[in-house]
Amino acid sequence: MVAEATAKKTKAPASAKTAAGKPAARARKAAAPVVVQRLRIKVRAYEHKVLDASVKQILDTALRYDAKVAGPIPLPTEIKKYTVNRSTFIYKDAREQFEMRVHKRVIDILDPTPKVIEALTNLSLPSGVTIDVKMA
Repeated sequence: MVAEATAKKTKAPASAKTAAGKPAARARKAAAPVVVQRLRIKVRAYEHKVLDASVKQILDTALRYDAKVAGPIPLPTEIKKYTVNRSTFIYKDAREQFEMRVHKRVIDILDPTPKVIEALTNLSLPSGVTIDVKMA
């Protein structure tokens, strides 16, 4: 008898349901979220001055067409170190160390228009600069 009374009390009140008869939480989930398209540009180079000049050129092009831009965001510099023997045999303890530094930047263009994409594809950037473009 007590179990039946508590079971009746745990039912959801009628005010918590929407007009369609679904609970209010389900009705909120049914609404489609707004998806913002984003053009993510990753720029990489060995020389930071060349990289910054290229990034500035990309930003100028994007802002010329009134695009919303986030960045440039500097990413950690990737350092590759190489150790090489100066000579062989007896003097093998004498070594040289070399390193290559890869500087990276990320630029996000929010809601790009076709004009912006076309202008960015027609850019001529200096050699030694690598660009990866992804739509997200």
